[in-house]
Amino acid sequence: MKILVTGAKGFVGQNLCAELKNIRDGKARCYGNLTVSEIMEYDIDSTQEDLDAFCKKADFVFNLAGVNRPKEQSEFIQGNFGFASTLLSTLKKFHNTCPVMLSSSQQASLSGRFGNSEYGKSKLAGEELFFEYARQTGAKVLVYRFPNLFGKWSKPNYNSAVATFCNNIANDLPIQVNDPTTELELLYIDDLIEEMIRALKGEEHHCEFLGIDTILSPNGRYCAAPLTHKVTLGEIVTLLHQFHDQPQSLVIPEIPNHSFAKKLYSMYLSYLPKEKVAFHLKMNIDERGSFTELLKTDNCGQVSINISKPGITKGQHWHHSKWEFFIVVSGHGLIQMRNLNDPDAEVLEFEVCGEHIQAVHMLPGYTHNIINLSQTDNLVTVMWANEQFDPTHPDTYFEPVK
Repeated sequence: MKILVTGAKGFVGQNLCAELKNIRDGKARCYGNLTVSEIMEYDIDSTQEDLDAFCKKADFVFNLAGVNRPKEQSEFIQGNFGFASTLLSTLKKFHNTCPVMLSSSQQASLSGRFGNSEYGKSKLAGEELFFEYARQTGAKVLVYRFPNLFGKWSKPNYNSAVATFCNNIANDLPIQVNDPTTELELLYIDDLIEEMIRALKGEEHHCEFLGIDTILSPNGRYCAAPLTHKVTLGEIVTLLHQFHDQPQSLVIPEIPNHSFAKKLYSMYLSYLPKEKVAFHLKMNIDERGSFTELLKTDNCGQVSINISKPGITKGQHWHHSKWEFFIVVSGHGLIQMRNLNDPDAEVLEFEVCGEHIQAVHMLPGYTHNIINLSQTDNLVTVMWANEQFDPTHPDTYFEPVK
């Protein structure tokens, strides 16, 4: 397929073109037999000759071009309705009735706080232009009313408040929140791009609108990405401050799969300045080697890195309830464990090395150690514990294995 993307240098356009290129180049194999042979990128610096050439051979058009931050209100109609008219006229000129997708906005509902929106009026005019084009030509038209969008490559102080918050908090700049209870409906860019690829395959989701509320419906006039998130400004800012503090606290907030928090964290990281991409960890160093806490979670324990110098034995303790994984990633060592409740119990021994990585349970009620068997090389062990270390209740008691 030959794909035309207008507004290709915008926030959505950049993300869409990146994924279309992955499909074209065989890097994205999750879309079945979909093939993309050419991606035609049209933007403000393109010419009418470019548009003619693209419209003549396009098999699908994503129309993402538009104006959302003009100097004059009149630019809304010129940018959002005027170009749409030019695009459709050019397709007509070449008798090209390929499917066309239009990016509109919830503001086109002219409902609630959007009732007098000039931007919304221009988007609604563009929608009706596309629907009329479909009636005249029989071409398939897919009209999407986007809610607020968020994700990587979104411009701060331009595309969305979320982008501004991410950028400013990542760079230690002030933010202003007038009402933290204000709720936003947010659509993550990757979820939108997934829906747009579905549209390319003819598998788009349809909907109707009740005011600004999306009602999914197989026969709906409009189209929509099915997964959005409704969150308050206060919730967004709280999460972003937790992300900001992670290098000091080492605590990763809960980020379940498909959650808003997981998506926001990915977006936040894309705004980190160079000096924050890497950060130092506190190494607890003594004559035996070092122990460094790496990551912590509220509900799933913590990960640490232990380095033992040649010939050193570490551990020699037990826990009531805490349990751990020891994973040697470099060096050659021996892990020993003994059941404290059985004086005749066998000492369990596990020889471990970085060339054959395995995870070894440290069992509750068993005293355990780890011995560096090498006389020349350090032993490096990744250690995961099921709970964060609590100095007021360490649940750690000295007892030699042998």
